[in-house]
Amino acid sequence: MLKPSLNEIQKLAKDKHNENKKYFDKLKKKAPKNLDYVMQDLHDSEFKRTDCLECANCCKTTGPLFTTTDIERIAKSFRQKPQQFIDQYLRIDEDNDYVLKSVPCTFLDSDNKCFIYDVRPKACREFPHTDRKKFQQISDLTLKNVAICPAAYNIVEEMKKKMPL
Repeated sequence: MLKPSLNEIQKLAKDKHNENKKYFDKLKKKAPKNLDYVMQDLHDSEFKRTDCLECANCCKTTGPLFTTTDIERIAKSFRQKPQQFIDQYLRIDEDNDYVLKSVPCTFLDSDNKCFIYDVRPKACREFPHTDRKKFQQISDLTLKNVAICPAAYNIVEEMKKKMPL
């Protein structure tokens, strides 16, 4: 299987964007009944081969959304009040969501490890969301993620082979 480098991933994703968009548009109209099972298998098998610590491009280039629950959990681990955590690390974006003030992620160490791994936001725990139930509903997000995450790119390429539409 192709293992794109970070340098290649954006170009490959851009080259495949229209093809992937058409594929996901068809998928939204008529998702195969076994889609979630196939996606879970593709996700699991890709992440047996993929070490996120080698890449961490998601942490370097994008910031997660922080839910109220995330904020409370992380603030508690820092022994802070939620508002203190918000004031120190977060801002409200154009969609009225809490996001990091800057990227790369404040909590990313030089060895690509996360300082807050055990209490990290839900968005980080679930990234790249390729094992999400009702996968067809997040196709716009997946289109963005294939340009960020080599594993997501590989999963989508395998998906198109396993489930041609």
